[in-house]
Amino acid sequence: MNTPIFLFVFATTGVLLVLCCLQLKAQTVQTNGSSRTNIITGVPFLLIVPDARTGAMGDVGAATLPDQNASAINPSKLAYMEQPYGMSVSYSPWLSNLKAGINLAFLSAYYKIDERNTVGTSLRYLSLGEVQLFDANRQDLGTYSPNEFAFDVTYARKFGESFSLGTALRYIRSDLVSGQLSSGGTGYAGNAVAMDASAYVRKPTVLFGTDALLAFGLNISNIGTKIGYNDAGNKFFLPANIRFGAASTFIFNDLNQFTFALDLNKLLVPSQPVYDSDGKIISGHDPDVSVPTGIFSSFSDAPGGGSEELKELSIGTGLEYTYDKKIALRGGYSYENPEKGDRRYFTVGLGFKYRPFVLDLAYMIAGSQNNPLANTLRFTLIFSPVRK
Repeated sequence: MNTPIFLFVFATTGVLLVLCCLQLKAQTVQTNGSSRTNIITGVPFLLIVPDARTGAMGDVGAATLPDQNASAINPSKLAYMEQPYGMSVSYSPWLSNLKAGINLAFLSAYYKIDERNTVGTSLRYLSLGEVQLFDANRQDLGTYSPNEFAFDVTYARKFGESFSLGTALRYIRSDLVSGQLSSGGTGYAGNAVAMDASAYVRKPTVLFGTDALLAFGLNISNIGTKIGYNDAGNKFFLPANIRFGAASTFIFNDLNQFTFALDLNKLLVPSQPVYDSDGKIISGHDPDVSVPTGIFSSFSDAPGGGSEELKELSIGTGLEYTYDKKIALRGGYSYENPEKGDRRYFTVGLGFKYRPFVLDLAYMIAGSQNNPLANTLRFTLIFSPVRK
């Protein structure tokens, strides 16, 4: 397929994707969400996809071609990195429409021990800017700069040419109320540990008469301890999540390559029940359970039954066209039910490679009015050695 014909196919596919997403949006009743039906977790920043390439593709990446940021979305993909080592840095001014000064940074690196084994590390840091503090009598207590971070150590192993497994061990620190007094007692920084378990399958094949790489990915992330912030003993679940993805990469020739990808996500934490005016549960289940019970019950504990469980699924679709492995055009859409968070947005982005660096950019276009995620930018700079 020559370049002009392929560009026509790419543009047509993108238009069809947008039209399908608009149709899906049109069939959804717009609400402001509900505190009853929203799923409550601690440290939700762990669910933010930090790198610009994935961000430009609708936050889709469980099964896309691996890169230096794979540890953030599917650690097992690191086993298929071609270069012996690499590193990247990502940055995003986050929720800038809501409050100035919030930003997210992500640093990652990997090293191939041998052909089968790869290790990596990463640091995710969220700064919430400066917050003005007051006591119960509205006395000024000065300013405070809350922040959260997660440090990971990752390992991935390849089994043959088509399958790999990976894991990440994670330390989490959430310093939101450290040293402050509240109705629950003295506040302190929350600490937790967690792990990810992931798998990646890829197979060269022929689709529609074109050479292709078909891939599937699975990542169960943030399985770990609960996190608390005060002496009262109240603790929150980590945002344990299961992500399943599929991707097809069509290799038309040495210059043109096109990827279509799809991810499904579900939080593995208890759904909020319905309470009466006395605080008694009238529908659903008590969310105060252990972590293992919360994970397994998350598939069947929604007060609205199976229909509400389906609403807890979020979906993302992404497209990527690369020319000569040096220029990339990307787009995507992410959808979350209005009753379960209401994050709906389109994404677009670009990528440029100039050895040994790659620069990726992503831009988020909100799918609903007054969305604090609107106009979010993400930047990623990747370094990997030049192959001799």
